[in-house]
Amino acid sequence: MTRVKRGYIARRRRTKIRLFASTFIGAHSRLTRTATQQKMRALVSSHRDRRRQKRDFRRLWITRINAAIRENGVFYSYSRLIHNLYKKQLLLNRKILAQIAISNKNCLYMISNKIIK
Repeated sequence: MTRVKRGYIARRRRTKIRLFASTFIGAHSRLTRTATQQKMRALVSSHRDRRRQKRDFRRLWITRINAAIRENGVFYSYSRLIHNLYKKQLLLNRKILAQIAISNKNCLYMISNKIIK
């Protein structure tokens, strides 16, 4: 029987996996099977954590707004602020409110006072 030279497709697939896993440590970057497993695991983690990041930032913004509002007075809370914002139909999202709370607290106090009245 004559010798059959395999094509380049399998080599190209393994090279792509190795390039993806080149920054991994130990056998995870050198051995094809473990590199493939680690690639799948990394992609799952990145997909999961993109969603988790949105949750974490929302929690951070809410905490910052709540802390800034409660400095003004104990009788006023985050939930009341958001409720009154919706009632007055002011379209300020939590990210913008958190930035205002950090950079310019007086502006946040003015917004909350206008909403109450």
